[in-house]
Amino acid sequence: MNIVFMGTPDFALETLKAIYNSGHNILAVVSQPDKPVGRGMKFQKTPTKEFAEEKGIKVFQPAKVKGNVEFIEEIKKLKPDIIVVVAYGKILPQELLDIPKYGCVNVHGSLLPKYRGAAPIQWAIINGEEYTGITTMKMDAGMDTGDMLLTAKVKIEDSDNYGTLYEKLKEVGAKLLIETLERIIEGTVKPQKQPEEYTIAPMIYKENCKINFGKTAKEIVNLIRGVNPAPGAWMEYNGVVYKVWNARALEESETADLEKWDGPGVILKADSKNGLYISVADGVISILEIQAPNLKRMDIKDYLRGHEI
Repeated sequence: MNIVFMGTPDFALETLKAIYNSGHNILAVVSQPDKPVGRGMKFQKTPTKEFAEEKGIKVFQPAKVKGNVEFIEEIKKLKPDIIVVVAYGKILPQELLDIPKYGCVNVHGSLLPKYRGAAPIQWAIINGEEYTGITTMKMDAGMDTGDMLLTAKVKIEDSDNYGTLYEKLKEVGAKLLIETLERIIEGTVKPQKQPEEYTIAPMIYKENCKINFGKTAKEIVNLIRGVNPAPGAWMEYNGVVYKVWNARALEESETADLEKWDGPGVILKADSKNGLYISVADGVISILEIQAPNLKRMDIKDYLRGHEI
């Protein structure tokens, strides 16, 4: 098929590579504009743009899509059979969705209708889901509301965080998209309407990531996992903000020798031998990895050898 690909981060790059290696004809890659990064604020090419330029594929980077007559006309001229969209970052207008023969197909990082929106992987972990996955769907003008095509289920392991699950899902998404394209060509995929009940996965902001020690140990650990490596959970002590990268819930037997505490958020131990224990709504959590301002991430015991909490 003749394909226009729309996607920006490395999550999208995995699918773009799979399309390229499968022998389909990629007419163009559409990416978000390059952004300045680092202390020098130098503009860095997006992962999909960099790959497209290496392979000699035309690249578009419109600042906006809706109302962009010139860009939409360029896509019309290409006459794509299908537009594949993976983590592009903007809702597409109907006039763009209507261009390709087979419509626009999106690769979404959840089992729809759960977790429509910008951060499906993070929220699945934060909310303690046992499974998540990938859904390919035909796009409409709504936010992840189109008819579902194929799904692939992925177990969320206790050891998973946002970073590890992201890596798993981008590989699963690439394979599922190729299968979806093959099934579309064969005419063997049947779009299914999404159930009316759904959940939203909104953007993750810094304020979402503050640890509330009044919640249960499981909820706190899931939050830490769900925003690791970005943007990172945090706590504040004596006016200092600490990033918390890893923690675990203590078993009841591990808290037997601790002094009785009154309420959550109490530091019960803080030394280089034992680590950092903090009371929560239903028990105690052990902070395992921490990052103080202007310092690197450190094992909590290493940090407490030279610093006090």
